[in-house]
Amino acid sequence: MIAVGHPKWVPKPGSALEPAEIIEFLRPQLARWALPDGVEIIEAVPKTSVGKFDKKVLRERYKNWAPGVI
Repeated sequence: MIAVGHPKWVPKPGSALEPAEIIEFLRPQLARWALPDGVEIIEAVPKTSVGKFDKKVLRERYKNWAPGVI
């Protein structure tokens, strides 16, 4: 699953947002099993030549990823 930023929820330029803050925000709103295992903040999602998310690049980039916050 890949999240996409919505203009209402994207942090303002110059503000800092930590992955732990995102999980703490979600904790009272989601069942424990529905919480993400972790959060990675990236500048941009890689896309294919037709503008779709490039899942192959994402899978390769995060193949050794392990959850760090919960």
